[in-house]
This record gives sequence, structure tokens and C-alpha cells, in this order.
Amino acid sequence: MLVKAIVVTYNGVQWIDRCLDSLRGQGVPVKTIVVDNGSTDGTVEAIRSRFPEVELHVTGENLGFGKANNIGMRMALDQGADHAFLLNQDAWLVPDALGKLVAAAAAEKQYGILSPIQLNGTGSALDLVFSHYIGPRFQPKLFSDMALGLAGDHVYPIKFVNAAAWLVTRACLLKVGGFSPSFFHYGEDDNYVHRLHYHGLQIGVVADSQIYHDREERVVNPYFDDIRAWNERKALVEFSDPTKMLDPRRQKLFLLRQLGQRLFSAQRSEARDLRERLRAVNALPTNEVLKNRTLSMQAGACFL
Repeated sequence: MLVKAIVVTYNGVQWIDRCLDSLRGQGVPVKTIVVDNGSTDGTVEAIRSRFPEVELHVTGENLGFGKANNIGMRMALDQGADHAFLLNQDAWLVPDALGKLVAAAAAEKQYGILSPIQLNGTGSALDLVFSHYIGPRFQPKLFSDMALGLAGDHVYPIKFVNAAAWLVTRACLLKVGGFSPSFFHYGEDDNYVHRLHYHGLQIGVVADSQIYHDREERVVNPYFDDIRAWNERKALVEFSDPTKMLDPRRQKLFLLRQLGQRLFSAQRSEARDLRERLRAVNALPTNEVLKNRTLSMQAGACFL
């Protein structure tokens, strides 16, 4: 059993020691690939000096999260990996967390992706965003079982979990492929899970596997705090989803009708929201998005 851990770095020197060191004692054979996205803070030099066992691929530029991970996943496939383990640079594993994911993948073949429980950077609580993904609205049993001490090593199916720590099976890579090049940063994991479901696989959380994810004390992030960027990303995710097959032209007509009705009835705030949604749809590189959506519907290692 060979696991290839893939860490995409971009100016991550403050985390890289904890991240890569945590992969050294996991109880399963794991070899690490780092794809550096043009770091300028000494990340590459730190890896070369302190982690000589790491296979380092330096892109020289910021390719974005998805394309950089695709490089690592292609390398993992070519090197015969049974699993690719995608780990964020600002995350690190509890001892044997990876071994528990691998054991669960061997026992539960319906899962193409398995995630550990994500704690915050201090381990004092669940990662806040992660806690929403596993809440009762999306997974009715996990919170209850955790509170009652019943979760054990069970695997819980969920609709989505972010790609901070994904164990992706070889079978999944060969059927679903890599991240869509339509995405640069954020939204690519939403799209990947849509495609996973389209191809008949599941995503789950392994209850006794844990990581730390150090991201809650961050400065303003324009990908989430800029409403225009948020609307554009939301539109890109929606029109890239092969389970919905939305038509951009029909959606534009629908939004125009809704906008006219709101303006006529003086519902100004709703009209502003509709204008932003319409602007986001108009901003889409429609031909590229629909082409990549069509490609993603074909079983195979697309985008890798």
C-alpha cells in the first residue's frame, strides 16, 4: 500500500515544519510530494534543508490550488500510488490519522474521498467551517454519536467537506480525474465533490482520524469578503456542476425577468442582489466552463 501525500505550498514557511513533520510518523508507507506555487518567503529553502526526503516540484509561479494539486496527483498515479493524500500547508496530522483513513478506505470501497475530523489550530475546538459541513443538517448522526461517545472508527457519509485533508483513492482519480482548470482558487473542491457524486462515488468523514487546521485567525480574505468575487465563484461552481447542467442563457433570462419584477415593485435590495448575480453570470468564460463540464462527465483521469 503506497500513499503519496501532496502538499501545495505558497509562502507557507510558518507552517511547513509542522505540516511535513506530521507526515513522517503515520504508521503507513507515505511519500511526500510538495508542489510549490512560487513562494518567496523561504518555503522552498526550508523544505530542501529540513525535509530532504520530500519530492519537490517548483512551478516558479502561482498556478492556483487545483492545477498545482493536479501536478502532484498525476505524479502519484504515475508512481503507482494506491491513494493520494491532499494536505493543506496550514494543516498537520495527529499521529496515525493517515493510517486510519487508509484502513477505512480499504474497508469502505464506496468512498472515493475520506476526510479526517478537522480541529482548529490549537486543538481547542472543531474547525469552525468544518463544523458546518458535519452538522445535523448535512449528517444527522455524527454530532450525536460524538457527544455520546459512539462515533468510534465509523465512517460517516457527508455531502461535502473542504479539501484541507482528502484521502483520494486511486480508483477515484482514474474515474473522476483531477481538479477542473476552470477554477484558480476556491470552488474547485465543491466542483470535485459534485463530479464525485455524478460518477457514483461518496465522500465521508472518518471519526477517529484528526488533523489540526490553523486558519481561523486570518486577515481579510477577498475570496470570501468581496461580494462580487463571491458571486462570481458561486456562479462558476453552479454552471460547472454536471449534476445540474444549468444553461447560462436560460439563467440570464430568468434573472432578467426577476430583476424587472423587483424594480417594478420597488424591491430595491433584492434588485441589487439580482443585478450582482446577473453580472456574475455575464462574467463567466462560458465556453471554457461548459467545455470543462462536458469533459468532467466522462469517466477517466481528466485534467491530470
